[in-house]
Amino acid sequence: MTRTRRSLAGAAALAVGVVATAVLGFAAPASAHVTVNPKEATQGGYGRIAFRVPNESDTASTVKLEVVLPEDAPVGSVSTMPVPGWTVAMEKRKLNPPLEVHGSQTTEAVSKLTWTASGDGGIKPGQFQEFPVSLGPLPQVDKMVFKTLQTYSDGNVSRWIEEPTAGAEEPEDPAPVLTLAAAAESPAAS
Repeated sequence: MTRTRRSLAGAAALAVGVVATAVLGFAAPASAHVTVNPKEATQGGYGRIAFRVPNESDTASTVKLEVVLPEDAPVGSVSTMPVPGWTVAMEKRKLNPPLEVHGSQTTEAVSKLTWTASGDGGIKPGQFQEFPVSLGPLPQVDKMVFKTLQTYSDGNVSRWIEEPTAGAEEPEDPAPVLTLAAAAESPAAS
């Protein structure tokens, strides 16, 4: 009887181990991509978000990050927070029609942010880095999709550019997504 119990306990432990390995094995790749943190903000407000960038290479460092701001959801104000060991460049595009921000017309919006590692810096294997950005006022849309390119020191590029599709599984190379909720009505407005 003792031998049977040990066999059953061993089989149960093996089954749990196989299930855990399968679950964790499938979950790890899904979480190892560029994301935006927090994942939600409020339409019309200002938000501080950070692009969280893990290094997925065992041998090369991440040396450049390019984030494209969505063309269909322009933002009037974009500011970056300094990240030690990195420089940032902003590209702008013309807006037609102009965007109204606090009663003034803005004819340009940031279209792309590019962070580049200085010297032999970068995100080393097994590490991650966050790149903070302040945005606002946030557009009146359900979500902002930030197509992103992650360049490694060996020349490889991870293209996090696939947009999510309602009801579908997460894409293989998903773009970071910021979900925007409608601003809550004030009691005086209702």
